[in-house]
Amino acid sequence: MRNSAFLALGIGLLIIQSNLFRLVGPLHIPGATPSLLLPLVVFMGVHEYSIGRGAALAFLLGYLIDVFAAAPVGLFTFITVATFVVSRGAGVRLAAQTFLTKLALAFGFGLVEGVLIVVLTVIFGNDPARPRALAYLVLPHAISTAIFAPLVFNLAERVHAATTVNQPRPGEGGAR
Repeated sequence: MRNSAFLALGIGLLIIQSNLFRLVGPLHIPGATPSLLLPLVVFMGVHEYSIGRGAALAFLLGYLIDVFAAAPVGLFTFITVATFVVSRGAGVRLAAQTFLTKLALAFGFGLVEGVLIVVLTVIFGNDPARPRALAYLVLPHAISTAIFAPLVFNLAERVHAATTVNQPRPGEGGAR
């Protein structure tokens, strides 16, 4: 149930993100379109998701980004799964509870995502000018992602709370 809810939220965020691209385009700020799925993947990593289910969901969400963005198949799939795994590893030490923590996490992972895109484009791309052009977009993209991150974190927290099943702990009986 929770995975389906997060997948539906991810699809909705992708649709919103594609419309944000149309709104930000006339402002002529290159790279200012945020990644709305990045905070969702970080939220899944920081919270108690199992590594297998979370990586599978991150894989699906990354593949959807590849399809929506017409990116080379596997680019965002790899980056999204890697982001989930790294945020899962850091999740023990980090807790996205405060506004500033949410901003910092999204900004940091936005920078990592941007650098990974540039590096993978250098390694696997065939146009030598493309990575240099993409490098200029990393910072504005990370800033815009951080601005929208608290909203995405709040939506993810609501979905998480709505799909949490309260089960009795061992030793606690339902009948008395």
